Amino acid sequence: MLPDETGFIEPKISEIKLGGTLLGSFDVISNRLSSTQLFSIKTSPNSISLIRVESRDMQKRPFLFFVINLNKDSIVVQYSIPMDSSEKLRKLYVLKNLFGVLSLIADLYTPNLTELFQYADSAIDDVLNSLSQSYSTLFNNYDSLFNEFREIKRLNIELTAANKNLVVQTTQLQNQNKELTERLKALETYSDESLMVMIQEWIEAHNSTIDINEFAETYKITPPRVEQILNKMVSLGYVEIKG
Repeated sequence: MLPDETGFIEPKISEIKLGGTLLGSFDVISNRLSSTQLFSIKTSPNSISLIRVESRDMQKRPFLFFVINLNKDSIVVQYSIPMDSSEKLRKLYVLKNLFGVLSLIADLYTPNLTELFQYADSAIDDVLNSLSQSYSTLFNNYDSLFNEFREIKRLNIELTAANKNLVVQTTQLQNQNKELTERLKALETYSDESLMVMIQEWIEAHNSTIDINEFAETYKITPPRVEQILNKMVSLGYVEIKG
């Protein structure tokens, strides 16, 4: 039974009993297991109790726990089972912890291996038999979905890298386009001297006349720019205004 001072409140208790043999001393076992800081340890001349409180209720009383009692010739494990949990899985979890403790003190205490292995075999078999076909189907679906997730994640990484490359290429093309636009603009921009020559040639080819809008449209120049050059040519005496 659990010591009264643990404040134990029994929700539902189950028990495992096995044969065992003390090879060393309970004091040495206590000293060795104390370093793990996993249990509250209580010793007596004839036994040692390893108490593990996993959770407490609202009043701070132990609710989920297990206690491993090592006697000189037997092992008794008591453990609580929550109302909403699987008794079979809980038993397997407690057995796992018992195996862990026994592995740490194998030179000081040995269980009846036949009983221990039979108990473990029975507990594992109970859990495996409780797994329904729907659970197996669910697990297979999960495994399939997980593989698809990994593939999608891989494709996402590849697409992200490709997108970065496209961004770089787009930036380069935008810069090239800007440079070409500036060069084209420079080529399409006539100097005053060039425009005066062009206007002079136009006037000579059109019987000493010039239609500003027609000239501007022909050479892709704004009409105000053409008027500006014409005024300059008049002021310089290159052309005269008639009529």
